[in-house]
Amino acid sequence: MTRFIFITGGVVSSLGKGIAASSLAAILEARNLKVTLVKLDPYINVDAGTMNPFQHGEVFVTDDGAETDLDLGHYERFVRTKMTKSNNFTTGRIYAEVIRKERYGDYLGATVQVIPHITDEIKRSVLTAVGDADIGMIEIGGTVGDIESLPFLEAIRQLGGDVGRENTLYIHLTLVPYISTAGEVKTKPTQHSVKELRSIGIQPDVLLCRSNHPISESDRRKIALFTDVDMQAVIPLSDVESIYQIPLLLAHEKLDQIVCEKLKLETPAPNLSEWETVVDRLKTPSMKVKIAMVGKYMNLTDAYKSLTEALIHAGITTRTQVEIHYIDAEDIIKQSTDCLNEVDGILVPGGFGKRGIEGKIQAVRFARENNVPYLGICLGMQVAVIEFARSVAGLENAHSTEFNSKTAHPVIALITEWLTESGTIEQRDHQSEKGGSMRLGGQACHLMKGSKTHELYGKEVIRERHRHRYEFNNQYMSMLRQAGLIFSGMSADGNLVEVIENPHHPWFIGCQFHPEFTSTPRDGHPLFTGFVRATRRYSKTKQG
Repeated sequence: MTRFIFITGGVVSSLGKGIAASSLAAILEARNLKVTLVKLDPYINVDAGTMNPFQHGEVFVTDDGAETDLDLGHYERFVRTKMTKSNNFTTGRIYAEVIRKERYGDYLGATVQVIPHITDEIKRSVLTAVGDADIGMIEIGGTVGDIESLPFLEAIRQLGGDVGRENTLYIHLTLVPYISTAGEVKTKPTQHSVKELRSIGIQPDVLLCRSNHPISESDRRKIALFTDVDMQAVIPLSDVESIYQIPLLLAHEKLDQIVCEKLKLETPAPNLSEWETVVDRLKTPSMKVKIAMVGKYMNLTDAYKSLTEALIHAGITTRTQVEIHYIDAEDIIKQSTDCLNEVDGILVPGGFGKRGIEGKIQAVRFARENNVPYLGICLGMQVAVIEFARSVAGLENAHSTEFNSKTAHPVIALITEWLTESGTIEQRDHQSEKGGSMRLGGQACHLMKGSKTHELYGKEVIRERHRHRYEFNNQYMSMLRQAGLIFSGMSADGNLVEVIENPHHPWFIGCQFHPEFTSTPRDGHPLFTGFVRATRRYSKTKQG
């Protein structure tokens, strides 16, 4: 029998519901339970694919090609279960499905309403996503009191009755602010948040209380009294240096034990040795390296959340403190590449649109000419190709048709047709809809024996995730190969370039896919681990 844990948030947003849910899931997984997580997002967009990174942060891509909320990235980094399109539902997606059913006559002429039709669709989606897991953890986006999230909250209230209250647990994450002028923490916001939750019929079983100041036993007792939550289930959640310490923190507070007792689960004690190793490696690095990430969304670094975490994972694997310098590509255009003089590695991430492109190309040239380790991801591979074509192959003004449709040398272009893993042909053109029209999800890549990438992965066929529209133009393959570029990774059908390398450089790799989506703190990722090791060697060489 599947048990359900519902996680809501109160007082303010961005308290870390996704990380708290992921951390609890990690502990329960360490108790040999099969855990999956579902994110319910209140916004009306069908998915996160077309949302501005400045507003929403990163779009996380699942193996089956869903463009989802960045919290699904946290889920995959903390648990072994792989997320799918069924692990993220938005208001827009729920309403679209209900409207589709109404148009097909599925409701037999009934008046379609929020209750029961929308809430029934939410419940059906949750139950389908959870499947046969021992534990289904459902996180509701937004904050209790928001109009947008009310149908989701009503649906999880109903689910408590549908599957049995003994099989459900409600966790509420709230803020207990410290007022410096008064010299004390204030419990009133938490009391009011729980009151709001109870007004719609949900009594929380556990309170996770975020605070940047210790919460005393008397304050916990007060919160328990006014919220009708057991005092031992009022759990302080203090700020920590790394999110990967949170599983150990929650285990120390016995949250998993409370969960198992309330849901009547008999399991062995959690084996958290892997997380203890992760934290130990984080706290005891053997050296520090500086890596420049040259992008265009630097005012909101959550736009590169998985990339940032992947570099941290590589640091864990290699016992390296990775200091990331976020550099706006436009600053390089306006000023110079002097900001790159002190770094030990350069990473150019994916992105869309023309802004900052020439700055990224200058960063690539700096890395190539100065033998600085370089990793280009998605657009980062494409600008590496453009720079090589211009500077080495002599193709003046070579460019991507995404940024210059009239370029004389379109080394990167829109591929209008390609073969999917299932054998079907996908098509697109400049008039295609933006949402869901890219090359998306996990696909096989064949690596060239003897290449650096093959050496890093240790196998000939790998699987990585994609999110892009433009590809390398194969008409220029022979010319660039003669100029010295290596095409060390190709798609399964051999038609699309996946990885390029510069063999005349100590460490220079570009990949069309997004390896950051499959990196985890416990396992790392071959490309990022190899990149950080290269930056360590470069740093030691600089120091003499």
